Amino acid sequence: MGIHKKKKGNVALFFVGTQEGIKSFGESIQTLVNTILLTIVYLGGVGTAWLMCKISGRTFFTGKPQQEAKTYWEPLDLKKKPIEEYRRQF
Repeated sequence: MGIHKKKKGNVALFFVGTQEGIKSFGESIQTLVNTILLTIVYLGGVGTAWLMCKISGRTFFTGKPQQEAKTYWEPLDLKKKPIEEYRRQF
């Protein structure tokens, strides 16, 4: 009777080890696939946008860095509009 209990314990231990191995393998594959996919998306989206801006000459920073500049903020000069201009904007 003791032999059967030992065999049951070994079988259960085998399945627990297999389950842990499969989980570890799945996490490794998940990390690999996510890294590959996010790299493709980043290069496809951000890289393409950067390339298009470079080709068209578009810059998002209007000036060159200046040591004496206190700020790079530009005034918006927002003025109050009549209420009719705020209605039915779309």
